[in-house]
Amino acid sequence: MTDPQSKPFLYVVVCAAGVAGDIGRLITAAQDRGWDVGVIATPQGLGFLDVAAVEAQTGYPIRSAWRSPGEARPFPPADAIAVAPATFNTVNKWAAGFADNLALGILCEAPGMGIPTVVMPYVNTALASHRAYQRSLAELREMGVLVGNYEPHRPKSGGGAERYPWEEAIDLLAPVTAVAARRQ
Repeated sequence: MTDPQSKPFLYVVVCAAGVAGDIGRLITAAQDRGWDVGVIATPQGLGFLDVAAVEAQTGYPIRSAWRSPGEARPFPPADAIAVAPATFNTVNKWAAGFADNLALGILCEAPGMGIPTVVMPYVNTALASHRAYQRSLAELREMGVLVGNYEPHRPKSGGGAERYPWEEAIDLLAPVTAVAARRQ
């Protein structure tokens, strides 16, 4: 965990999904439980966010691209990571080991660095039934990633936003981060 004098730091990875504009709900839930938060958006996910609002809420710039050599790190190291909302594309690429953008690079490194990670999928029923997606979720679980309980919505419905469980990400991380803190 982070220095005992500072708050633990949560990376929130945001993908390009219709509910992404509500990311402030997850940030608030994390901050209410004592976390500092930095947001990392996938390249397409960035367009779904109110950048100024998120940066004002977290106090950090949103990251969506790799740093240049010699550029300072904008965030402290992660004590945990929450991927919310996680799209079909990100879940499958992550499980397969693709690191073709900053968000996926961080996610692919997380298990090897022992960083507790939770994924909160946001997919429709047609995508959720795809065999590759089911295999990807199983692979992520095998890597130790905690998987949220979002019930997929009907295709082309734009649905599910009202029942997307933002706070569940923090709930799922609580036991594993508490164990890590006791080890420090």
